Amino acid sequence: MVSKPSSVLAFDLGASSGRAIVGRLDSEAGQVTIEEIHRFPNDPVKVGDHLHWDILRLFHELKQGILQTKQLGYTDIESLAIDSWAVDFGLLSQNGELLGNPYHYRDHQTDHAMDKVFALVGREKLYAKTGLQFLQFNSIFQLAAIKERNPELLERAATLLMIPDLLRYFLTGEKHSEFTNSTTTQLLNATTKTWDAELLEQLELPARLLLDPVASGTRVGSLTEDICTDLDVASIPVIAVGEHDTASAVVAVPALDDHFAFLSCGTWSLLGTETMEPVLTEQALAWNFTNEGGVYGTNRLLKNIMGLWLIQECKRTWDKEGKNLSFATLVKLAEQAKPFQSFIDPDDDMFLNPQHMPKQIQQYCRDTQQVVPQSEGEIARCILESLALKYRFVLEWTEQLTGVTYPGLHIVGGGIQNELLCQFTASATGREVWAGPVEGSALGNLVVQWIALGYIANLREARKLIRNSFPVKTYIPEDAAGWQAAYATFCQVASRSRMK
Repeated sequence: MVSKPSSVLAFDLGASSGRAIVGRLDSEAGQVTIEEIHRFPNDPVKVGDHLHWDILRLFHELKQGILQTKQLGYTDIESLAIDSWAVDFGLLSQNGELLGNPYHYRDHQTDHAMDKVFALVGREKLYAKTGLQFLQFNSIFQLAAIKERNPELLERAATLLMIPDLLRYFLTGEKHSEFTNSTTTQLLNATTKTWDAELLEQLELPARLLLDPVASGTRVGSLTEDICTDLDVASIPVIAVGEHDTASAVVAVPALDDHFAFLSCGTWSLLGTETMEPVLTEQALAWNFTNEGGVYGTNRLLKNIMGLWLIQECKRTWDKEGKNLSFATLVKLAEQAKPFQSFIDPDDDMFLNPQHMPKQIQQYCRDTQQVVPQSEGEIARCILESLALKYRFVLEWTEQLTGVTYPGLHIVGGGIQNELLCQFTASATGREVWAGPVEGSALGNLVVQWIALGYIANLREARKLIRNSFPVKTYIPEDAAGWQAAYATFCQVASRSRMK
């Protein structure tokens, strides 16, 4: 008797768009296939001085994804799960109602919060406890900013739920905090894997807000009766996967070795490796590396790099000016531009949320006494070359922290569709780049569901399955001398603006 393929539904929410993807697992053939069912924009909304997520619109889109899944004939969905970006959260009242729209991590309320938290806790002590990279939008700094600016909000709040937790709550009526996303708050102790009571007390943040994290792969409810009636669907179990999208993306890295380097490439670039324990050394602190919880007891040692946000924001600005250049056109223009003219440190604070990204890039180049890029192609090339060179910088730091030499770099995520960036990365790092799969986060989401359902034995088997099911493109380094000279210039330029 031939076994029937298993179908599960993944919602993968990025900082600019979201998608619903059905995965089909044919256990006998050892193959996974996916179909995108629903795609929708995820645009931030500015109200007054603050930037928010439109969380109710996202919930509506999740329901539309479930509905369209049924309408396309997928009536045998065995489970569903959600992954999203990290650090942002919603606050619920005692009776379970949402207290306002969640703040966007690029909101300016946290501009001075880091220094105030450091004054109370100490930078070194905070890192020793949490092992997390210091980024001004981490949840800890958002909460500190809310406490100072809007303390009554925290006084009214009974529960904090990260974005996937919050959307799951809307779907199931059950409140749970998932482990991988909890680690991105900078409130979870990296050693004990529990909320750090001393840290909460020092910052005078209410411990009642935080629920004990559940492990990735835990069933955390099913669709409520109201939603089933509204959409005319049967109840579907809901599973907490690696709900930080990077955790899911790393699950999908098709590596066959235990030691590998990865780059999850999208709006953000996250480069690092998988370890079994957090790395909390003085050097990791000095280089501001992060230790984020992974699935099944793993740890992600990595750095957040600004990523394709730089190109996205340039395009948004040029679109407003009526130029309407596609990403493919921008890549073509970058390819035609003269190489190695100017570089930026992608992680300089001036690029976090500027009003006019192209002018900001030009100002950086002006301030560092470089050729100032003028055309759209020159600016795009400056961004792509700088990202590739920053990837080399962080990859070499990763090797020093782990004592492992990585022969190549696995890249997953939507950024692999930018083949010029993939080639630049191979050339900048002087190593092979293995690009694929493109739907990394969604695939990681799907396979953790199948592990939870008993169809896949473990993480190693899941990665082998993904490698057998999806193509990986290899990029070979080119122009070694040119890129080596460019790297030396990049390091000099970035050091003038404080390399992070």
